[in-house]
Amino acid sequence: MAQSLRQIVTLMDGSMGEELADRGFSTRDGLWSARALVDHPGEVKSLHKEYLAAGAEIITTNTYSTIPSYLDKVGIGYRMSELATLAGELARTALDESGSRNGRLAGCLPPLDESYRPDLVPPAHEAVPVYCELIDSMAPFVDMFLAETMSSIEEAMHVAEALRESHVNKRFEWLVSFTLDDRDGTKLRTGETVTEAVNAISVHEPIAVLFNCTTPQSVLSAIECARKIAFCRVGGYPNRFKPVPEDWTLDDDQEIIRDAGLTPESFVDWSNRFIEAGATYLGGCCGIGPTYINALHQNLSP
Repeated sequence: MAQSLRQIVTLMDGSMGEELADRGFSTRDGLWSARALVDHPGEVKSLHKEYLAAGAEIITTNTYSTIPSYLDKVGIGYRMSELATLAGELARTALDESGSRNGRLAGCLPPLDESYRPDLVPPAHEAVPVYCELIDSMAPFVDMFLAETMSSIEEAMHVAEALRESHVNKRFEWLVSFTLDDRDGTKLRTGETVTEAVNAISVHEPIAVLFNCTTPQSVLSAIECARKIAFCRVGGYPNRFKPVPEDWTLDDDQEIIRDAGLTPESFVDWSNRFIEAGATYLGGCCGIGPTYINALHQNLSP
């Protein structure tokens, strides 16, 4: 008997920081999603539970901005480990309280300066120790790690090195997700090709290579490229933004515009195209909330 889509596809969650900001519990500058950990931790746990109720099998820790470059803006860089630990605890508690039998928790390992900015990626001697601290802080709670929104091969390699060098005794599975040129999904934001990125990261054996926080069009192109050479599963989770300015940063005054045309229905249509191209991990990034994930879950269900 042929497998159903629900048996083939692993459904991930959606936006954390942008969703919390929409609800008034986070900010779109400064601390970003870490603001909710400091001021509204209960809302973080509640959102995790919403994604699980919507059908997500993998939820991701709210650690995208528990990094020195963000925390230092308000003088709390020394709390990085504490906040990463809290994020792990909240997500694990959400899983336990939800009663989910299939749910798993991925520890988010984000860019250490700005998203979409390969020119700001710190060198390995600065990046690897930060990633090691994040890994050590989340290890008691997570089932795997997710390096997400990696804008260059170099950035992804820093995470891979940290996973080797961290002090945890367990060898965790990990997934890596690259962000892409918004207009040409065959390339990362550095101009490096998807083919080069997949080949380079293969030696570090992630269980999946994904593409995120870019347009659905670019995600589809990347999946098509990666599936031809992939040594593991592939997938994607797009955002709901129009192409971002190349020099954008979280704190500048350039507005990122949402794509009003990416409705839950069109998100499901794009996800079906990802599946046809070979994707088996699906989810959503900035602007894709629980309603979208539930629509995809319903589409995948037999």
